[in-house]
Amino acid sequence: MKRRDFLAGMAIGTSMLALGKGAMAMDLFGKKDDTPAKQFPFHLSDEEWKKRLTPEQYRIMRQAGTEETCSSPLHKEERTGAYYCAGCGIALFSSQEKFISKSGWPSFWDPVTPEAIGTTTDYKIGYPRTEVHCNNCGSHLGHVFEDGPPPTGLRYCMNGVALFFVPDGEAAPAAP
Repeated sequence: MKRRDFLAGMAIGTSMLALGKGAMAMDLFGKKDDTPAKQFPFHLSDEEWKKRLTPEQYRIMRQAGTEETCSSPLHKEERTGAYYCAGCGIALFSSQEKFISKSGWPSFWDPVTPEAIGTTTDYKIGYPRTEVHCNNCGSHLGHVFEDGPPPTGLRYCMNGVALFFVPDGEAAPAAP
C-alpha cells in the first residue's frame, strides 16, 4: 500500500467520524443498510423508548450500538433459563442453546423460535454483517456469524444489555 493511499483512507475515515452516525450507516462504496422500514407489533415513540430504557440500553437497542466486550454478567451466566428482550419482554433465547464463544458477549447457536428474531444487513463498519433485531419491537440485539457450533454453525453474538435472564422456576415477564 502506498503512503498516499493509506493517508487518503485515513482522511475518509476521519471525515466519516466527523460527520457522525449518519455517515457510518454507509460504507466507502456507498452501500446502505437494508434495514426495512417495518412496523413491529410492539412499538413506542422515541420519547417512550428513552423513558423505558437506560441510556446504555437506548444507545445499543435503538441506535444499533455495541456494549463493551466482557461487560455483561450474562456473558458468564450458567444457570438454566430463558433470555428475554429488554425492550419488550418476549423470549428470544434459551440457556440450552447458549455457549461460551470467547467473543466477550453472550452467544447462542439458535433462537428460541425462528420468528423471535429478524435479521438485516448492515455496513456500519465498512463490510456487510448480519444484524439481529427483536422481531416484536425491532430493538437491535447484536449480530450473527457463521462460526458457531453444531448443529446450526451460527453464533448469535448478543449485547447483554439488550437481554434479561429469567432462571427456570421463576415467573416469566408479562407480555407487553
